Amino acid sequence: MDKKDSLQDVLVPENDPHYFLSREIASNLDRFNNMSASTPVNLLVVGKQGCGKSSLVSQFAARHQRPLATFQVGILSEPGQLFGELRLKDGETYYQQFLFPQAISTPNCVIHLEEINRPEHPKALNMLFSILSDDRQAWLDDLGNVKVADGVVFFATLNEGEEFSGTEMLDAALRDRFYVISMDYLPLDVEKEVLIRKTGLNEVEAQRVVSILNDLRYNTKMPMAVSTRHSLMIGNLVKAGASIREALIFSLQMSKEALEAILLTVQMELGEKEVPKDAYELY
Repeated sequence: MDKKDSLQDVLVPENDPHYFLSREIASNLDRFNNMSASTPVNLLVVGKQGCGKSSLVSQFAARHQRPLATFQVGILSEPGQLFGELRLKDGETYYQQFLFPQAISTPNCVIHLEEINRPEHPKALNMLFSILSDDRQAWLDDLGNVKVADGVVFFATLNEGEEFSGTEMLDAALRDRFYVISMDYLPLDVEKEVLIRKTGLNEVEAQRVVSILNDLRYNTKMPMAVSTRHSLMIGNLVKAGASIREALIFSLQMSKEALEAILLTVQMELGEKEVPKDAYELY
């Protein structure tokens, strides 16, 4: 977020021809795009990790030919730090303006606040209350009155839950400023199509992978969160020649006991042979 990052670096992202989104969400994103011409639009994207939240933001910008600027909230440790900070040079203090005030002053820009519930200090987000309000402006002693340009759309993404260290519950008053978009796992047939298109697996291989992953996700005794990101990792490894069992070993992060139980099920289902644990070779 340094001044070195100029607006010439805030570009319209490329469209991903293999990104699938539910028709309901897609239709409402188009409505939000139209609304933004006359009313402030702030969107909070929530859902399981690795299910395409950040990709949704970039695809919205690409679809509507808007420049995209992404800001990592996790590095913020004090109020106003999104805008800039005081620095010391040659014994003198000066104010270093960052990219954020330039980006929000760019008409129709998409502003992505990534991991909005992961700031180093909760008060670091205080300035956002004014920026995300209806009048969309804030006063800073070093910059004066900073106003959000016409058509700017704010997106915030977050992961919530005890398993995400360093995250906080998003302040209710801040959350209240957003429309909420909830993301979930892709339907089995859609995820299979994504694997075929993005990894090059054939239909049979892709079907096997997504069937196993859905069994893991919806297991009544011990459900596992397996993201679309991980299904792509598994698909790429299978395409490279690994068995599905091997792909699971190297892609999923879980306890040894849980993994062994899953691998036993996979071997029985696919008829794959286990590589002996003591089988070593020169590399």
